[in-house]
Amino acid sequence: MSCTQRLLDLLAAYGIDTVFGIPGVHTIELYRGLDASPLRHVTPRHEQGAGFMADGYARASGKPAACFIITGPGMTNIATAMGQALADSIPMLVISSVNHRDTLGRGQGRLHELPDQQRTLSGVSVFSHTLHSAEALPEIIARAFAVFRSARPGPVHIEIPLDVMTQPVADTPIRIPALYPPAAPGEALDRAAAWLGEARRPLVLLGGGCVDAPDAARALVERLDAPAMTTINAKGVLGLDHPLNLGATASLPAARQLAAEADVVLALGTELGETDYDLVFDDGLRFEGRLIRVDIDPQQLARNQPADLAMLADVGSVMAGLLERLPSQIDRGGAAQVRDTRTALALRDAEDVAPYAVFLDTLRQALPEATIVGDSTGPVYAGNFLVDMPAPRRWFNAATGYGTLGYGLPAAIGAALATPERPVVAVVGDGGLMFTLSELATASDAGLPLAVVIWNNDGYGEIRRYMDMHEVTRLGVDLPAPDFATLAGAFRCRSVRVACPAELSDALAGSQAARVPTLIEVNADHWPVAT
Repeated sequence: MSCTQRLLDLLAAYGIDTVFGIPGVHTIELYRGLDASPLRHVTPRHEQGAGFMADGYARASGKPAACFIITGPGMTNIATAMGQALADSIPMLVISSVNHRDTLGRGQGRLHELPDQQRTLSGVSVFSHTLHSAEALPEIIARAFAVFRSARPGPVHIEIPLDVMTQPVADTPIRIPALYPPAAPGEALDRAAAWLGEARRPLVLLGGGCVDAPDAARALVERLDAPAMTTINAKGVLGLDHPLNLGATASLPAARQLAAEADVVLALGTELGETDYDLVFDDGLRFEGRLIRVDIDPQQLARNQPADLAMLADVGSVMAGLLERLPSQIDRGGAAQVRDTRTALALRDAEDVAPYAVFLDTLRQALPEATIVGDSTGPVYAGNFLVDMPAPRRWFNAATGYGTLGYGLPAAIGAALATPERPVVAVVGDGGLMFTLSELATASDAGLPLAVVIWNNDGYGEIRRYMDMHEVTRLGVDLPAPDFATLAGAFRCRSVRVACPAELSDALAGSQAARVPTLIEVNADHWPVAT
């Protein structure tokens, strides 16, 4: 069999079931036999859309998807999506073509030629590899899945030269290794349990590394009777309305005060990065007590905040180990601390949050089981503070990490394809939607009952606010929005304009009965701030 035929078998054997790709002259060999394979192919309208769809697919399902991308412009197009996935530790397998081996690096002006494609993409991937021999393919695919399953995940790029694609390779049995992430040594767990058991005011920080162990996270927080803060990507880990959950509030003064007063801080699967803990960008978060850090990436253990005890391990195994060692009953008044802190936070009265509270309430009440995928826009920023979710993998957006515009729509398409049993809502601004508007065609092709809620403020509202805050004359941010109803019709989608919570609720409910996406347009200037 050929190298590319072997690739399809390997992807299926490792559990890949969806491929996002735009066929090109340099990738047609990747498509030979794809129609007869168990893999589903989805055609986006731009390679950046392919990457964002794979990202949303992985966040919603916990499983990586693959992307088939052409040489040169296809790879530079998807680089932005890979950067977002790398920043947020999202698994993604990007398979690309590259020119014949004997032409690489020679600058001959070949079609889609980059001086060094592998080096160009290495900066937005966990690793980027050029496959020089078809026989090495199983090894490199195994290496990619070792990253996905037993290390800090992220995008992996494998480029296959045109002449390697057609190389014959032996049709030998596929062997899938059993992969186990590292576990913490007993000595470290003993010390951490002792510190936590003796603590008077512990604090738990739950990051995206905890999303696959919500039961253990909830049990540990309850055993410690400790307030817990989550990152944006860890929303829902403690379930809905948990009395010990402070959510993603670590950037705000009252939560920071609680963190400063904690005598032991347990940070699980979180990089302690700016876009989760310092959204006001003043480097104001400080821990005065002992800091215990647990992460699957050794470098993360030394970044941002120095740890007193650091464990290179899977957070699930560490939480289980701590639960075995901690006393069965510890009463520290954690719920009271959370209530007092929430009262001090007064989130629904905050100037930059309150205008969106009614909108977010309506969204959650209309579709309580929905996955909500956001772009960088005002309601999403507010929702990062306000919204609570019943389970993990139900709220994610581009406001974390790389922070790219245009993420919301294609990532929501990926989520809808990954979890067809659950409603999916994309919350986007009129400015951000224009980056990837063409992906409405992809959603329409797939017959997705996707609700795309547009917060229309005629331009880049958040940048306008920053310009005003810093006394910079507005320029380039007041952009009249297009007629979204007409555009929706052109893409074979439904559309509706809403002016109040009741109309939004009806539109969201109606979107789920459709077999095409529904654009729901909200005029930001006329939306009611209070019920």
